[in-house]
Amino acid sequence: MELERPVTGGPCWTELGTSDLEAAERFYTELFGWRPETDPRQEAGGYTVAHLGDVAVAALAPLYQEPQPVAWNVSFAVRDADAAVVAVRAAGGAVVLEPMDVFDLGRFAVVFDPGGAAFQLWQARSFPGAGLFNAPGALGWVELLTRAPERAKSFYAVVFGWNVSTGGDYPRWDIDGAGFGGMITMDDKFPPEVPSHWLPYFTVEDVEDTARIATEAGGTLLMEPTTVPEGPRIAVLRDPQGAVFGVRRAEAEG
Repeated sequence: MELERPVTGGPCWTELGTSDLEAAERFYTELFGWRPETDPRQEAGGYTVAHLGDVAVAALAPLYQEPQPVAWNVSFAVRDADAAVVAVRAAGGAVVLEPMDVFDLGRFAVVFDPGGAAFQLWQARSFPGAGLFNAPGALGWVELLTRAPERAKSFYAVVFGWNVSTGGDYPRWDIDGAGFGGMITMDDKFPPEVPSHWLPYFTVEDVEDTARIATEAGGTLLMEPTTVPEGPRIAVLRDPQGAVFGVRRAEAEG
């Protein structure tokens, strides 16, 4: 990812909704060396921020409502969450959770794109998002898996002003030339019950070693370590509670 910090329209945060918070903390701490810190306020509902050193890089949280799936969620930075929700609806998306304040940290909303992929909008106040990208244990790429690629291209261009490359088999998203993610078209290799979704990739020093640690800790290897043509070495994993995420080698930028 060519972004070094959160910028308007770009990915700024990723958080896990999990059915077993303590188990997830153990798994990801072993995998990425995170230091989890749970917000002690009762109204925070167990929200836990993962740190690398003193820098916040991701979050883990219990499931807050019955239909919520165990999954990683990606947040994108916006200047005005209320205006962004209006833009989402106008571009053919849907709103799951209307904008709401999170203490003095910021304002957020949860929405769907036209293909059904969920993501979050974050209007920063005292908390801008992840303090580190691209370092081992930190977010390094985001990928949209969708069955409606053409609608996705127009939707995200309208809502966030993204550019998308048109050459090759793997369209890439960028903001003012800074690449941060890509898109995969879901074909019949994907089971029909798997919805369109955003997939975060975390940077690691060694993809094979990370995959081994994950499987030994109860995770599942969904995609074997693979070198992307003219790109990084990656793998896709599922944690013991069922959340899917990717890893990518640190020295290879997307």
